[in-house]
Amino acid sequence: MSSYRQPGVVFTDRWFTVPLDHDDPDGEKIEIFGREAVAGDRGAEHLPWLVYLEGGPGFGARRFVGAEAWLGRAVREFRVLLLDQRGTGLSTPANRQTLPMRGGPHAQADYLAHFRSDSIVRDCELIRPRLTGGAPWTVLGQSFGGFCAVRYLSASPEGLAAVLITGGLPSLDAHADDVYRAGYPRIERKVAAHYGRYPQDVARARAIAAYLAEHRPDGAGYTLTPEAFQSLGIMLGSGGGSHQLHYLLENAFVEGPHGAELSDAFQEAVRTATSFAGHPLYALMHEAIYGQGARPTDWAAERVRAEFPQFDATAALAGDGPVFFTGESIHPWHFDVDPALRPLRETAELLAARTDWPPLYDAERLAANEVPVAAAVYHDDMYVDTGHALRTASSIRGLRTWVTSEYEHDGLRAGGTHVLDRLLALVRGESDR
Repeated sequence: MSSYRQPGVVFTDRWFTVPLDHDDPDGEKIEIFGREAVAGDRGAEHLPWLVYLEGGPGFGARRFVGAEAWLGRAVREFRVLLLDQRGTGLSTPANRQTLPMRGGPHAQADYLAHFRSDSIVRDCELIRPRLTGGAPWTVLGQSFGGFCAVRYLSASPEGLAAVLITGGLPSLDAHADDVYRAGYPRIERKVAAHYGRYPQDVARARAIAAYLAEHRPDGAGYTLTPEAFQSLGIMLGSGGGSHQLHYLLENAFVEGPHGAELSDAFQEAVRTATSFAGHPLYALMHEAIYGQGARPTDWAAERVRAEFPQFDATAALAGDGPVFFTGESIHPWHFDVDPALRPLRETAELLAARTDWPPLYDAERLAANEVPVAAAVYHDDMYVDTGHALRTASSIRGLRTWVTSEYEHDGLRAGGTHVLDRLLALVRGESDR
């Protein structure tokens, strides 16, 4: 355990040992990392705890520099634990370099089956009494962190003083097929809005996709294909993403000795935006987070995409229509083009075929909930379906929603103090707005 000071805050790095399989507490152990944050002038005070669960799956907790953004607001009244969920950040990271130590693909898939929200919540419940002395704490869950918070309410509500959710109310019973069947029309709206804002990008995207249909640039081992290019649509789910995508596209081509070719700058920017080197669990576990029961996820996003032919780049290029971007979906080809994922292709196939996922949510317990809960629901969230979120909100007793078009899915990052203030007011019954 080590502590250090940054502007306005003191951080303490903490490590916790937990079972890999909580149903086998005497079996293999893994290490979980959390960074405690407390206001620089309140370190000696007895403060209530707030644990932050990052979005994903697959992302470690945000690395703040001092008391910036929403953390500055949180440390006014809480001692905050920024938790790297298992497999992410410094918490026994799971990636192409570490997973082979588990054995072959079957052993890796069995190992990763313990990296969903149910295990994350049980980690929290082992960590909580070590920090709070047994007192309940407040959970702040962003996106997938909100999925974990709903699991927390289902499994261990006695550990919760309050729950704050931003863009992360999951459907309680939707299969992955239902998630993507609702998702593609949202993505289409986002793409249409982008092309309406930047009509010149229609021709640019067609030209790039046409070039990639004939060439296969392979920068830093990442093979750029039309489908990989389309996945840049994930940028359209954040507040400034449309503008960032526009600037990326305008830099696509340079004139070389053999004519127009994709610029190194463009290829590097695409690789940076689309590679999973920094968060491979996102690709491996993205559909598994919806798995409940015997029905496999079976590459849901890929299968359901066939129901939306407007996303077929080859068909678009054969006609005169726009090339539609995709986003927030994982496909088998991801494990062919990305060197961070290629060695894990068979592991991903086994996870997609898995038929023994335990249930994640307890509808009866949620209907009888007594924990104060507030949730920000973004009006046209590209990543989490608003209809699904509101149905879940109505299923959790006492949950108060703030439905807003002021922010996109990254509202907690973009809105910072405002978003956290609003949720705290709601959960305390101080505002009906």
